[in-house]
Amino acid sequence: MEELMPMAITFAKNHTLLVVAWIAVFVFVLVQFIKSATSKVKIVSNAEATSLINNQDAMVIDLRNSDEFKRGHIAGSMEFSATDIKNQNLGKLEQYKERHLILTCANGITARSSAQLLSKQGFSHVYTLNEGISGWRAENLPLVK
Repeated sequence: MEELMPMAITFAKNHTLLVVAWIAVFVFVLVQFIKSATSKVKIVSNAEATSLINNQDAMVIDLRNSDEFKRGHIAGSMEFSATDIKNQNLGKLEQYKERHLILTCANGITARSSAQLLSKQGFSHVYTLNEGISGWRAENLPLVK
């Protein structure tokens, strides 16, 4: 162990950029882990989403644009704009504050940020569909046009 420290210090001096990069990656992963552990928004799989829809009467909120929505969406889903959520123009979404909401988008990224905003605006049960509609399609789950 005593021999290891001088070797580690020498390595760090010779490879400063690499060591800094590894520390940055470690900190980033740690921060993301803490954020996800403390977040009120849960990321759900396709199976979990299906269960929420069937057993908890969850409403699916599709954040994609109108053309994408028309090409195929989850049955019973409601088209809504992520921009409206960001600008707090919730309108018809307000009536679903106490209902289970599953937000989806093309790949799951937009839905996560929108879900965080809804959670902060007082929505109780907010979920995001992991991998969005692309993940839904990949499992050959049904979409309606």
